[in-house]
Amino acid sequence: MQKLVSLLAGFLFGAGMIISGMSDPTNVVAFLDVFGNWAPDLAFVMGGALMIFAPSYWLVIRNKKEPVCTDSFCLSDNNKVDTQLLIGAALFGIGWGIAGICPGPAIAFIANGSYGVLGFVVTMLIGMFIGDNMLAKVGERETAHQP
Repeated sequence: MQKLVSLLAGFLFGAGMIISGMSDPTNVVAFLDVFGNWAPDLAFVMGGALMIFAPSYWLVIRNKKEPVCTDSFCLSDNNKVDTQLLIGAALFGIGWGIAGICPGPAIAFIANGSYGVLGFVVTMLIGMFIGDNMLAKVGERETAHQP
């Protein structure tokens, strides 16, 4: 059941991204260009989504003690802001601002057959692989130096 709900949620998310134009890099760059030729269209999309989600959250979701499709919530206990987080956030923001592509909408936009976005997703996966390997090596190094 959990996989079916996840598949349906992902499909609805992707369809919403494509229909609203939030997966189109041209629209995203125009929305982020607040000091140039700003296009506020995506603000209305986000506002409409919040008008649906906010009441649902306060009336239904907020009081839930456990998730609907699994036994427990999977929340990270890491709440520190470190150099690694800041560098990652900066790289993400710079890439998003330059390319106008965010990972979630990029995967949805592949359905439109855009080779540029497909290239972005492939390079994103390569970057994730490299990043994971670098983190593993840093972790090995830190473990080796502990007394």
